[in-house]
Amino acid sequence: MNAWQLIASGDATLFAIVRLSLMVSLSAVAIAAVIGLPLGALLALTRFPGRAALIVLLNGFMGLPPVVVGLSVYLLLSRSGPLGGWGLLFTPLAMVIAQSLLVLPIIAALTRQTIEDLWSEYRDELTAVGVGPWGRVATLLWDGRFSLTTALLAGFGRAAAEVGTVMIVGGNIDGFTRTMTTAIALETSKGNLPLALGLGIILIGLILAVNAAAWGVRAWSEQRTG
Repeated sequence: MNAWQLIASGDATLFAIVRLSLMVSLSAVAIAAVIGLPLGALLALTRFPGRAALIVLLNGFMGLPPVVVGLSVYLLLSRSGPLGGWGLLFTPLAMVIAQSLLVLPIIAALTRQTIEDLWSEYRDELTAVGVGPWGRVATLLWDGRFSLTTALLAGFGRAAAEVGTVMIVGGNIDGFTRTMTTAIALETSKGNLPLALGLGIILIGLILAVNAAAWGVRAWSEQRTG
């Protein structure tokens, strides 16, 4: 059976891996968004000593090597680590935590830039009506929701395509922590090319869909504001 036949037949193994991958990546993006959106907005709207260094650090973390994130989470969750007693290592939750840390700088940094641009545009109006700090955050996050959706989609694309991080903390356990990327690497080494290709086709389709959605959201928002 070739890759297309596996997809068309709804192969149980293939789609179980796809479901787990989507669950882990979407959960990671949701957690990163809850933290990263307000963090980026606050960083854009406040001034304090060391702010410039923090922005440089945040932007630098956007390119953080995934294996370093995986190793850090592994050390935290291992038996000898500070969170080892929780028993989270080699579980889907460990993969969600690792991917959240990987995606968080991307969302926070892109949010900061977006909100900073909006603040330059609406500073006088918001100051004139006496909107407080949290009101400014909420207002500008809502006004920039289309651009921020693009940031979230970028984070999802990074998470969905990641292999090193989830391999380290998840262990690539069959039927439990095996994602599309880790399964592709394993099945290719085993010579099971139909399954590897089937997963690769679905992964490419997801990444293309995410990029198309990001482009569509941006084009629609520009059309509305134009």
